[in-house]
Amino acid sequence: MYSLLLAIIYLAFVSLGLPDSLVGAGWPVMHADLGVPVSFAGIITMIIAGGTILSSLASERVTKRFGAGVVTAVSVGLTAAALVGFSVSGSFWLLCLWAIPYGLGAGAVDAALNNYVALHFAARHMNWLHSFWGLGASISPFIMSYALTSGLGWSSAYRIVGVAQAVLTVVLIASIPLWGKVRPAPEAEHPAEHTDAAEPPGGGRSHVPLATALRIPGVLLILAAFFAYCALESTAILWASTYLVTDRGVDSATAAAFASLFLLGITAGRFLAGFFADRVGDKRLIRGGFAVVALAVVLIALPVGTPVPALVGLVIAGLGCAPIYPAIIHSTPANFGARSSQAIIGIQMAAAYTGSTLAPPAFGVLSAWVGAWVFPLFLAVLVALGLLMSERLNRLVARRGDEPDQGATAGAVGAAERRG
Repeated sequence: MYSLLLAIIYLAFVSLGLPDSLVGAGWPVMHADLGVPVSFAGIITMIIAGGTILSSLASERVTKRFGAGVVTAVSVGLTAAALVGFSVSGSFWLLCLWAIPYGLGAGAVDAALNNYVALHFAARHMNWLHSFWGLGASISPFIMSYALTSGLGWSSAYRIVGVAQAVLTVVLIASIPLWGKVRPAPEAEHPAEHTDAAEPPGGGRSHVPLATALRIPGVLLILAAFFAYCALESTAILWASTYLVTDRGVDSATAAAFASLFLLGITAGRFLAGFFADRVGDKRLIRGGFAVVALAVVLIALPVGTPVPALVGLVIAGLGCAPIYPAIIHSTPANFGARSSQAIIGIQMAAAYTGSTLAPPAFGVLSAWVGAWVFPLFLAVLVALGLLMSERLNRLVARRGDEPDQGATAGAVGAAERRG
């Protein structure tokens, strides 16, 4: 039962990644067919991002009421319907309409799945699961490429992924009885969660209001760290090729190849991190990841006559980024208690989407003003912010007298509720 559900969750994480690259991969053809400017892609992505932020913030209340299994199945079904809707849309306004359920489904399933895995599975699975997300995100451009080169059109790519999501929805519906029967694995348990302080009266099923969750000591720190990390990742994905071409003299084909290696580095790095994540612990994975990215930024910025250090630095940056996202999510129940973890992970997802949405256009405005040379400096600021906030959280947890990497906030939830 444990292994069966885990296999289904792995498939669900592949499913999470599948739609993420479709808009970008197909837009050069889509915008021409729809008769809209290239820049209109930003409208669709903003609508999707807005939906994911809203559903992430609402995920705690919905998941508490219906359970992670039901929320995951319904959310994937919602995404499947939206993708099929994309495939039959002949106008831009219809794409915008279908982008609403697309975003709502993506945010809800992301928050629900991440919290369930953080509570029930070991750190290695969190890393491997996010590696499978990268696999899904890497597959979808090939699906779009196949659809375009075979003459099927971009709509067929959305239909293929939509049907795959619909099949997964059926599997998830059939698996709903399993979700409540799987108990946390011994290596995934967080001892302090079982104390009265970490689990205040009311039980695990009661709702934790957004305002209460935000007042828990340390939550704002981890939100800032998560915002910084996701801003860093999305900026590197979007602007690395431009920086290499305009500022380092790299030809466009080579720049595109190494920019893709950044994503492959994240995927491969998460797979490798899974083998030692349980021994190293979330705190060290986050610290080490930011440190490796800092080294990579130095290589990218080196003012030398060859672009080789910058190219190598981009690959190293992907490897450094790899464990940060999974480790932040997996450490949430330990840092803030199992009862509040769904609410806090929902807020973390909202912070992640906000950073991913706002940072790339902010860098675009900045680079248009001062030049693309500011790219490594922009990344360095985000690295420093993420590392500083995560280390401040570590010190806050340590002051509460918890063991390393088991930072349940003794009394924090109850104190926040009393203040609320």
